[in-house]
Amino acid sequence: MAAFESPRGTGHDLYPPVEPFDHGMLPVGSGHTLYWEQSGNENGVPVIFLHGGPGAGTTSNHRRFFDPAHYRIILLDQRGAGRSRPYADITDNTTDHLVDDVETLRQHLGIEQWLVFGGSWGATLSLVYAIRHPDRCTGLILRGVFLGRRKELDWFLGGIRNVYPEAWTTFAEFIPSSERDDLETAYYRRLIDPDPAVHGPASIAWNHYETQCSTLRHRPSGPAAQSGPAALALARIEAHYFVNNMFLTENEILENAVVIGEIPTTIIQGRYDMICPIVTAMELMEACPDLKLNIVDDAGHSEMEPGIRHGLVQATDAFRDTGRFK
Repeated sequence: MAAFESPRGTGHDLYPPVEPFDHGMLPVGSGHTLYWEQSGNENGVPVIFLHGGPGAGTTSNHRRFFDPAHYRIILLDQRGAGRSRPYADITDNTTDHLVDDVETLRQHLGIEQWLVFGGSWGATLSLVYAIRHPDRCTGLILRGVFLGRRKELDWFLGGIRNVYPEAWTTFAEFIPSSERDDLETAYYRRLIDPDPAVHGPASIAWNHYETQCSTLRHRPSGPAAQSGPAALALARIEAHYFVNNMFLTENEILENAVVIGEIPTTIIQGRYDMICPIVTAMELMEACPDLKLNIVDDAGHSEMEPGIRHGLVQATDAFRDTGRFK
């Protein structure tokens, strides 16, 4: 495999692009086969990147948060997302299934322990995985904390209009006025409809809304992160989880957070994150006072905003150098 030198003095921006040295498809039952890949140092410190959504999938840029000379970088597309198959499928697609899939991949790759890195829904999945398998986690790097509670879902579906009224109005007006008292159900019905003429426009509307609210600088006319068929997995799987309360009991993570108290953990949180507001990170800090919190004053939700990128790479570098977080 290729040798890497760790760039220094880069201002903690993303590492240069790197290609996988290994990849595969992992059968996990119920017809699901999951895409996984490894890049960086084959003999390095293992780190698993858990993407958001649920349903967002991974991209090549996600490898770049990690020093490829030090880390064995593992990416996984969760059920129905990215290059996993069947695409946008919600059959047996629950939080329990995804946690089990992460553990199945760890065993498949012969890894004893790994650093777990996740943002937004990826932070939720990271926390649930760590609570259930604390002995497998050397550390947690979380971005945009989301605990999967009903009040957080209600904020996304309605509360955001207090900050981004234009985006919310467009999102709501896609649904006929007679159904707007329950946007969650109205979108879900359309997103699970097998007819592309029904689920296609709904998925694009959902993606536009989320994208427009994800960065500090609002771009009302900017493109959605995904459109066309690529938008379906994120919107359909998110809505599927929303109507099922993320397949978690209310306050499940906070009630069990003591389990992760001994795991080195840092949170990178945009002060103006409108998707996963900072108050949620503060609640997790209250439950686990030993966690580290890095508030990025000039950022919203997106992992690709400069301040968030800086904080995430700074965290992976700190763990590389000390096995802890500053």
